[in-house]
This record gives sequence, C-alpha cells and structure tokens, in this order.
Amino acid sequence: MDTAEYLMKGKKYLHALFWCHLLVEKICKALWIKNNQENVPPKIHNLLRILDLAEIKYGGEQEDLLGLLNKFQLEGRYTTEVSKINTSLTENFAEDLFSETKKIRQWLLEKLK
Repeated sequence: MDTAEYLMKGKKYLHALFWCHLLVEKICKALWIKNNQENVPPKIHNLLRILDLAEIKYGGEQEDLLGLLNKFQLEGRYTTEVSKINTSLTENFAEDLFSETKKIRQWLLEKLK
C-alpha cells in the first residue's frame, strides 16, 4: 500500500493502480490458502475468480471495484496496453479507485482473521 500511495503522490496513476491490484491479489490468494488444503494458490490474476475459488462471498459494490481493479493487472504487466490506459486515466478516477482499494483491503483482511 505504501508503494501505491507513493506512486499516487507522484501522479503515476497507472502504476499506483497496478500496485493496488497486486496488493488485493495477494490478500485474495492468502484467503484462498486459508480456505484450501493446498498452500499454492492458482496462478491467475483475476480477483473475482480467486475469491470465487476461495469461496468468499462479495456484493455488488465489491464486485464492481474488483472488476475495475482487474483492468490494472494486465496494463501494469504488458507495455502495449500501458499507453492506451494511461491516457484515459484521470486524477479523480485514480484517487477514487485508490480510496476504494483501501476499503476493500480492510474488508479482505478482516476475512483473514
């Protein structure tokens, strides 16, 4: 979260949101491990799919946010998509998604307890 916050302050929105996705992905995979006998989660990046496999229930707002974050797992890794998404990112959109990521992070961490 610190890295994402640092990138947000530097107005590196695409990379900040990539780190937000990565943060949420790691928590989702920790939940998968908690709810499965194996300790190696699936090698996928789709947050909704990981939570489905972990049998974690989520609502409409959470689904919308996780769906938005999913867009940043590809764009952060594949340079051909970076310029396309980067030009469409606004400061307000990035700040809103960053703020919502903090909330979803807390919700997921509660499920790890």
